[in-house]
Amino acid sequence: MADKKVAEQYYAPPEKLGKWEGFRQFCWNSETSQCLGRTGSSWAKILFFYLVFYAALIGFFAAMLAVFWQTLDMKMPKYQLGESLIGSNPGLGFRPMPKEDNVESTLIWYKASDNGNVEAWTTQIDEFLEPYHQEEDNRVDCSFDNPPPEGKVCKVPMNEWSSCTKANRYNFKKKSPCIFLKLNKIFNWVPDLYNTTDNLPESMPEDLREHISSELSRGDKNANIVWVSCAGENPADNEHIGPINYFPRRGFPGYFFPFKNIEGYLPPIVAVHFESPKNGVLINIECKAWARNIVHDRAERRGSVHFELMVD
Repeated sequence: MADKKVAEQYYAPPEKLGKWEGFRQFCWNSETSQCLGRTGSSWAKILFFYLVFYAALIGFFAAMLAVFWQTLDMKMPKYQLGESLIGSNPGLGFRPMPKEDNVESTLIWYKASDNGNVEAWTTQIDEFLEPYHQEEDNRVDCSFDNPPPEGKVCKVPMNEWSSCTKANRYNFKKKSPCIFLKLNKIFNWVPDLYNTTDNLPESMPEDLREHISSELSRGDKNANIVWVSCAGENPADNEHIGPINYFPRRGFPGYFFPFKNIEGYLPPIVAVHFESPKNGVLINIECKAWARNIVHDRAERRGSVHFELMVD
C-alpha cells in the first residue's frame, strides 16, 4: 500500500490537449524549453553533425571533380575517331528541317503559292546561314592552292550559289527549292579522297564518275573533294526528281579538313538545287557523301541522309 501511494505522488497522466494546443506545444514547450520536440542543445548537435557531413560530402565531390577536369582538354576530346562514341564515319545533315514538334519527320512539304508557308521554310535557312555571313578575324579565304595557315579556318564562300541565295528566297517560290547539306563534324577526321578515276566504287552514280573525270581534266587538285550525290531512293522517285545542280561545287573541299575545333570554324555546305521536281508528288531523296573512309549504311544513316520533298 505504501508503494502505491508513493507512485501516485510522482505520476500524473499527461494533460489532454486539443489539436491546436498540441501543435502550439510541439512548436514551443515552455515547460521543457523544447522547440519542435528538441532542446536547444539537441538542435545544436544535430545541426553541427549535418554541417560537417555535407561539408565533407561537398569537399569530396569538389576534389573528384577537380581530378576529373585535370584529365580533360577543352580544345579536343579525350577519345577520338574509332575510340569515341561518334566513331569515324561522318553523316550528312540537311536544312531546312521540319518543325521541332515533329522530330521524327524528314518531310519538306510546302505550297509555293502560299507566301507564309514559303517564308516559314526559308526563314529556317536564313537562321542556319546567319553565322556564315558574319565576319570573323580568324577566317581566311582558302583554295586548293591556298589551304588555311596554322590556327586559321576557311571562309565558306557565300556568293557562288547561283539562284540558291537569300535574295531569291532559295528558289522555293519558283517550285525549284535549294536544300543545304553539311557534313557532320568529327574531330581530327581526315577524308581519304576519291581524287583519281582509279578504283571508284561500283555503287557510285555514273553521273558522279563523269563529274570526277571532268574535274580531273581541269587539274588534279580540283578533285580533292568529299563528293556528294543526291538521287531518288526508288525508280519512281528518280522519275519525278528532275535535274539536280550543286553549288558552289559538288562536294566539300578537302582543305576544310580535319576539324580541329579552332575558333570560328564552320563546316562547308553544299546547296543542292532541285530544278524541276514533279509537283504534288512525294519524292524520297537520299544524298550520300563519298570518300574511301566513308561507309554507307542506309539503316543507320551513316555517310548519307534521307529526306522527302513535296512541292504543291
